[in-house]
Amino acid sequence: MNLLESHKVTKQFGGLLAVNTVSLNVPENSIFSVIGPNGAGKTTFFNCITGFYKPEEGDLIFNGHSLVGRRPDQITAMGIARTYQNIRLFDDMTAIENILVGQHHRLHSGIFGAVFQLVGTRQEEKKALEEAQELLDFVGLQGKGDIFAKNLPYGDQRRLEIARALATKPKLLLLDEPTAGMNPVETVEMMAFIHHLRDELGITILLIEHDMKLVMGVSEWIVVLDYGMNIAEGTPTEIRSNQRVIEAYLGRGSDFALVQGD
Repeated sequence: MNLLESHKVTKQFGGLLAVNTVSLNVPENSIFSVIGPNGAGKTTFFNCITGFYKPEEGDLIFNGHSLVGRRPDQITAMGIARTYQNIRLFDDMTAIENILVGQHHRLHSGIFGAVFQLVGTRQEEKKALEEAQELLDFVGLQGKGDIFAKNLPYGDQRRLEIARALATKPKLLLLDEPTAGMNPVETVEMMAFIHHLRDELGITILLIEHDMKLVMGVSEWIVVLDYGMNIAEGTPTEIRSNQRVIEAYLGRGSDFALVQGD
């Protein structure tokens, strides 16, 4: 069963076709990657999925429902969460507070309950805090809940951003270059963590990433974009030796695999 379907999605900025009739099907409980050179339209495509941009043409179907025309908060409530290429944490809030922010749309207590500390409000706050602590532990940040986000090491900040996304209880998690800025050790750890996310939580992962070793190591299916268009799709083995993909990354005339196997 496909959790997400893209049908000829097109997004244009003036005379620039940033996303040009992109179609793909993301199976439920899969690790699916969208790759391509810089400027290929990958993040723009993510922004169409999450409601930051509205496509001029085409449709995006999530869990049987169209996403086009919905606000980002509505799409989050439907079960889609994301991280960003450039980390977007609340620097002057603690790690646990950042995760609590991610739970906001699922909480029901209003201002009245907060001011008068009604029993229902207190119970909901207690449960939210317990869930936030569980997520902190799950992403490997045990004991760091009271540390301000800006004081966490870079790799921990990446994990915290994922924890905040998980706080929305997504069915589909979009990761936009989760290893950007990481060292080789952190990248290997993130590769294992992405598998852990899917296997332990049963969520579907849609990934944008430039690190080809990570892409080839975690992906079950890959779609390649260039100049906003699909140019190839297949398994990691098929993509690493696809001549059109190699030319898009390395230039015409290249005749070796994009990423050699170990």
